[in-house]
Amino acid sequence: MSTNLVQAAQAQAAKRGRLSQVSLIFACGTALFSDVIGSVNTILGLLYPKGFKQHPKYSRTLSSLTFAGTVAGMLIFGYLSDKVGRKFGMMAATVIVVIFSALSAASYGAGDTFSGLITSLSAYRFLLGIGVGAEYPCGSVAASEQSEGQGIAKNAQHRWFALATNSMIDFGFVIAAFVPLVLLWIFGLNHLRVVWRLSLGLGVIPASIVFVWRLKMVESTRYQKDSMKHVQLPYWLIFRRYWPSLIAISVTWFIYDFITYPFGLYSSTILLGVLGKDPSLYKSFGWNVVINLFYMPGTLIGAFVVDYLGPKNTMIFGLLAQAAIGFIMSGAYIPLQRHVAAFAVVYGIFLSFGELGPGNCLGLLASKMGPTAARGHIYGIAAAVGKVGAFVGIWVFPPMITAFSHHGKDPNRGYTGPFWVGSGLAVLSAIITFLLIKPLSHDGMEAEDLAFREYLEAHGWDTSQRALEVTSESEVASIEEKHIAVEETKV
Repeated sequence: MSTNLVQAAQAQAAKRGRLSQVSLIFACGTALFSDVIGSVNTILGLLYPKGFKQHPKYSRTLSSLTFAGTVAGMLIFGYLSDKVGRKFGMMAATVIVVIFSALSAASYGAGDTFSGLITSLSAYRFLLGIGVGAEYPCGSVAASEQSEGQGIAKNAQHRWFALATNSMIDFGFVIAAFVPLVLLWIFGLNHLRVVWRLSLGLGVIPASIVFVWRLKMVESTRYQKDSMKHVQLPYWLIFRRYWPSLIAISVTWFIYDFITYPFGLYSSTILLGVLGKDPSLYKSFGWNVVINLFYMPGTLIGAFVVDYLGPKNTMIFGLLAQAAIGFIMSGAYIPLQRHVAAFAVVYGIFLSFGELGPGNCLGLLASKMGPTAARGHIYGIAAAVGKVGAFVGIWVFPPMITAFSHHGKDPNRGYTGPFWVGSGLAVLSAIITFLLIKPLSHDGMEAEDLAFREYLEAHGWDTSQRALEVTSESEVASIEEKHIAVEETKV
């Protein structure tokens, strides 16, 4: 009887430890939520029709500034994540998001002019983008390190990372579409100023919750043991060892964002077919929620596939499947457009395969392919290149559609062009992944850190504990025990 009680107690303790570790992974990745700027642009267009006529490229310019801030945040905090700490970067990121979400909601132009308003909003959105960008090399990297911590089964390590990062991003798309709809239900069409300001301002709440969630976190065991925060990183040696994988992941991330972000253009096609030329704001926002739900099946199914196929193979499968659906849509776009339900379903499958493959796997590959000492740098660079792809795609797709429209009698034929281009690029990305990206194994971070130290020693670097001033093995064990004890008391 006593043996059974001991076993039950051990099983309960193991369960608490597993829940604590999963909680840590989500604490690191949950802040990767999206915002509501698309719906806000729609509302501002209704409130300031003359201003939008005078500034026809306003919405794309605002998105571009946000992307610029995000890229800056990725690069700056990629460095800080490795040299100061993951926790510092995550805490700083949430503070930036809280402050500039609030300021964005309070944006106001001198004399209540539209031009003054968009200038103010653009400045705050750029600074907000820095906080959002900081989450990638800090929160995602920390989540990847926690996914190989105690209590996480080997065959679930990649799953928890995908659920805590890309699934949170995609769920953020849904919430970002749903919040303005709820506010519209509450305040009505006569109070659209309240709707758009609250839509932006409510972003303070999840960021504040995440900030409190992260307060008691400690650095991961991997960072405690293998960071090189007190010495100059051997950048040339790091580049020599990892440049093929870094370039391959950066290029494939560029292609993924180049395809994913601009393809939001096609949501308007679905809305136009379902609702007609003058839909109500309620119906537009409602269908926007439905369209954003298309992302969820892919990321959720992919999270449970990636541990079995591996990130590399899962990414190749998702890319090739997305390309196949894209080519089908290219050839059958005109008849599909006449049947909006069919178009919506096929379009949703196209988006889902993108999330199942590169959406879930790029962050995994970027965060686990390199050593702990430079993980933030590597992830930040790859993610920043991806955001540049999104920026380029948003500006390139409209003229691409125009160019294709001139090669046929039907003006809608122009919308087939991006599907041909996007599908071809997906195939190219799959080829790059197959040839240049190494497969990841479970518990591979420790092995990579050991191989990296051996590589440095072979090139004359002193990698002793004292030389690098990193935490000793005994100190790491003590910190980990205290950390587990704290998390178990919380559970």
